Amino acid sequence: MRILHITPEQFTELPELPEQLPPTGYIWIGSARREFEVNIAPLQTAFQRWTGGQLVDLHISDLLNNQLPSHFDYTSTYDLMVFRRLAAGSGSNNLFLDEAQGTLSSAKRALEAIDTSPVGFAVFDRVLFTVHPTDCPVRDFFATRLQQMTLGAGERSSGSSRLPTSPADLMLRMVNHMVDSYLELRRLLTKQLGYLQQELFNPRSHFDSWQVLLDSRNALHLLEDTCEDQRSAIVEWIDALEEWPTERNNPGAMRERELLRLRSRDVLEHIERVLSHVRRLESSAETAVQMHFSAQSNRTNDIMRTLTVLTAIFMPLNLITGFFGMNFDGLPLIHAETGVWVATVTMVIVGVGLGLFFWRKRYLSTSHKR
Repeated sequence: MRILHITPEQFTELPELPEQLPPTGYIWIGSARREFEVNIAPLQTAFQRWTGGQLVDLHISDLLNNQLPSHFDYTSTYDLMVFRRLAAGSGSNNLFLDEAQGTLSSAKRALEAIDTSPVGFAVFDRVLFTVHPTDCPVRDFFATRLQQMTLGAGERSSGSSRLPTSPADLMLRMVNHMVDSYLELRRLLTKQLGYLQQELFNPRSHFDSWQVLLDSRNALHLLEDTCEDQRSAIVEWIDALEEWPTERNNPGAMRERELLRLRSRDVLEHIERVLSHVRRLESSAETAVQMHFSAQSNRTNDIMRTLTVLTAIFMPLNLITGFFGMNFDGLPLIHAETGVWVATVTMVIVGVGLGLFFWRKRYLSTSHKR
């Protein structure tokens, strides 16, 4: 568990939970899910001492639930946000290294390696409590980032790199970072799905890995549902933000509120962008399957056309051989020495003539495949 005191000017990591809130700034407590489960009692006592309220039992269950979808809820004391991240799982490093080799198994593992574990946020007025999965790098990333921003005076002077001024501001930055982490997966997902499409359209390969393709489509459906839940949670947060009491006599508070709205809309726009990309991938996979069956139908038509042409060529030849094979003595050319050669030349002329005819009609040509 990491306990950090953040003010507009500096960032300090505390060794333990303080007795009282500092006079300025706010406290950020970042805990792993297991640590939170073990330390619920002292944390509840600290929340009661600092804010006059505690986490509701149902919200504690939400924060401990590793399967909960993204959602937003609130009480009179705090706001609760559960947000499922989109990030590369622990087994995805080899996929990035071996993605150039492109195999069906790597395409499947690429989609299975996406981690959608939830991160929980309890946003008080001056306290931010976050619950992370065990291997989630978001907490340490932001702790390091805040330290860099504190050490760099030049960065602190820029509006975009200033320290978060409130727990809600820090929460939105963390959520935005989790949404943007999906961009790291876009290249891998696009390439692996592209390889599946190439296998579908390769005429020399007999594609039989339909289970891999089905798993890929199911994974994309899961990603779409995750993004939908993320969007719904942020929309509810924005609606709740609009209902916060307005301090019209405090220009600083009004400006901070406006910045929160702006950052919330920016997070929503990023989620919409990710959702749009996931839907494009899903549509591309669906289109690839349909085009595969269309290509298979065209190949079947080509084969049937070729067989039909060959049947049409050999049908008169069979007629000629059948005619001269009848057991009658009065057939012409039967007893002539040149009869076999006349029949042979006739069949060659008929066969070549029909072949040229069908070739000119492009029934035997491959140009229609281009």
